Amino acid sequence: MSNLKHKLLDEVKDDLRDIETALQENLGPHIDVVRQVASHILFSGGKRLRPLLLVLSSRICGYGDDYVKTFSIVFEYLHAATLLHDDLIDSATLRRGKPVAHSVWGNSIAVLVGDFLLARSLSIGTETGYLKIIKIIADVTENMSQGEIQQLMRKGNPDLSEAEYMEIIQRKTAMLIQGTCRVGAVMADASPEEEEALSTYGLNLGIAFQIADDLLDYTADTKSLGKELGADLREGKLTLPVICSMKAAAPEHRISMENIIKNENFSVQDFETLVEMLKKYGGLVYAEQVAAKHIENAKQALSVFGDSKTKDILLHIADYALNRKE
Repeated sequence: MSNLKHKLLDEVKDDLRDIETALQENLGPHIDVVRQVASHILFSGGKRLRPLLLVLSSRICGYGDDYVKTFSIVFEYLHAATLLHDDLIDSATLRRGKPVAHSVWGNSIAVLVGDFLLARSLSIGTETGYLKIIKIIADVTENMSQGEIQQLMRKGNPDLSEAEYMEIIQRKTAMLIQGTCRVGAVMADASPEEEEALSTYGLNLGIAFQIADDLLDYTADTKSLGKELGADLREGKLTLPVICSMKAAAPEHRISMENIIKNENFSVQDFETLVEMLKKYGGLVYAEQVAAKHIENAKQALSVFGDSKTKDILLHIADYALNRKE
């Protein structure tokens, strides 16, 4: 997997460089603290997956104008805005291995800079003049907000179902990735078949990406993960490995798992006990299987396109999303 990551980075290094430049040049705040907070979240090691997917989606449909790289940052600003707000809502302490913004500048500044980044993304979005693109961005923003509210309302509830979990991650994560791919196709004036194919690719990739991310909370170490192990659980977020294992667990083990989940101050030993339960009752394996199914769906959706370097990169991104370790 390390080889795949390095191969991917080499294949897209020029695009990533141009995206990074566009992120810097188009931020444009008038107040220094806004730039400081925005830079703290924007330039702390993000993968740039969303803007990169927009560029690649437009390219596979034949779009060759470099303007797409400037436009692609709409989704990175939007993503960064949600991270600032989410970290505050979740009382998080680390993001990408660094202290969260609200712990450095305070809650009010973090919220307002998130609002600024959202507004900045919408301002850039209007520059295409495509009403359809603006509608996609608005729909994505609306769904992300509803997904966050839905997750908050079910926080710490041990009865969260797999169906509810899937709906939450579709709204919070997958629809943003789906939107980037769809906008890339729209910018290229792609055929309805191509647009739908990229939309399907993005949605399935986004679902798998979030499930893989949720798995890392139970399989990675703090250094590679960039946040505390067990952070999702401590924030009251029940994810697929836990949901599946609790459903399969013997009554006495389910009670033990519920007790750990309900205790925000669970110990390292408690967390290790829970991980053993996830292994025992197949939650980790099941989540991997569900993610793998969605990656297969994503890759299959690209079959409408002929062979090309861009298609290969999109396929490699799907493989990396499933097997990443950070």
